[in-house]
Amino acid sequence: QVQLVESGGGLVQAGGSLRLSCAASGRTFNRNIMGWFRQAPGKEREFVAASNWSGTISTYADSVKGRFTISRDNAKNTVYLQMNSLKPEDAAVYYCAARSTSYGNLRGTYEYWGQGTQVTVSS
Repeated sequence: QVQLVESGGGLVQAGGSLRLSCAASGRTFNRNIMGWFRQAPGKEREFVAASNWSGTISTYADSVKGRFTISRDNAKNTVYLQMNSLKPEDAAVYYCAARSTSYGNLRGTYEYWGQGTQVTVSS
């Protein structure tokens, strides 16, 4: 059974930092495009960041560019999201996701999803 398990969420003050982790089990994702998404209450889920399989190419939503960094450790089958300079509008449930492909659009369709981790940012 394929599982993506997020961790690292929590409560942080505005301006603070958090590092989210996503550990994969059941299969390896070291050849897959991996991404992070988020969903705030009453809003649709939105794209945050994604990385190609090797970590050499990444893309970010404009709202997080320059503040968030996606990285991955393929030996550990884990992807990370470093979030700095957090703002109250960053508060959401953050989801890790994986595409079933190594190549293609980093913002394409994701087939595998984690359960999410809550990030709360106090002002």
